[in-house]
Amino acid sequence: MITIDIATLFPEMCEAVMDTSIIGRARREGKYLLRCHNIRAYTTSHQGRVDDYTYGGGHGMVMQADPIARCLDATLQLYADAGAPRPRICFMTPAGAPYSQEKAKALAALQGLVLVCGHYEGMDQRVIDAYADEEISLGDFVLSGGELAALAVADSVLRLQPGVLKSPEGYEGESFYTGLLEYPQYTRPDVWRGMAVPPVLLSGHAANIDAWRMGMAVRRTRQRRPDLYKALPPEIASPPAKKPKKKK
Repeated sequence: MITIDIATLFPEMCEAVMDTSIIGRARREGKYLLRCHNIRAYTTSHQGRVDDYTYGGGHGMVMQADPIARCLDATLQLYADAGAPRPRICFMTPAGAPYSQEKAKALAALQGLVLVCGHYEGMDQRVIDAYADEEISLGDFVLSGGELAALAVADSVLRLQPGVLKSPEGYEGESFYTGLLEYPQYTRPDVWRGMAVPPVLLSGHAANIDAWRMGMAVRRTRQRRPDLYKALPPEIASPPAKKPKKKK
């Protein structure tokens, strides 16, 4: 069972999200352990201050190293007291490596994961240098804080844990898991606003349905994510054409 710790200025925000839907149900069923830690509780400032002006001048405030370090030390002690291996510590920063499903799979194999959320204009680089095993970014855009990014990472990791979803098929056919975007999905009614469900999906022919889904997944990936398409194995990107039947 994996343990995920989130170091944040807004633990109530993280708790609210992680107590909801599939992830929340799995948490209540004991499929994983989640702990949210309030960085502000570890400041030595009487005013509860965790930020200060940046050296060298500039706009905005920067989170101080010491409250984050104290929070992480306390979190690491929880693992030590339980006799558990040291968790992997990931800082959510715009300068981090882009997140991917492959990274989610790697993190999901861990016993312990700590996600550190920045805020304001960022965090004192020294605490990142001292504690980070890696930095993670969701992409080339800016958020007000690291909480949303950490929650996205936690969700993607937890849904890969045994028992969180009903079966592995719940995620193995989804976008990015196999390097492909997911094929289009349809449900009742058969015709909606003049648009019909593809006939093959109503045929009941499992092999034809699987072939259609794979073909649509490859086509979508080629059209929408050429970067992913280029990385596909040749047998998936360009499957051999079926040989025409010989006429008798």
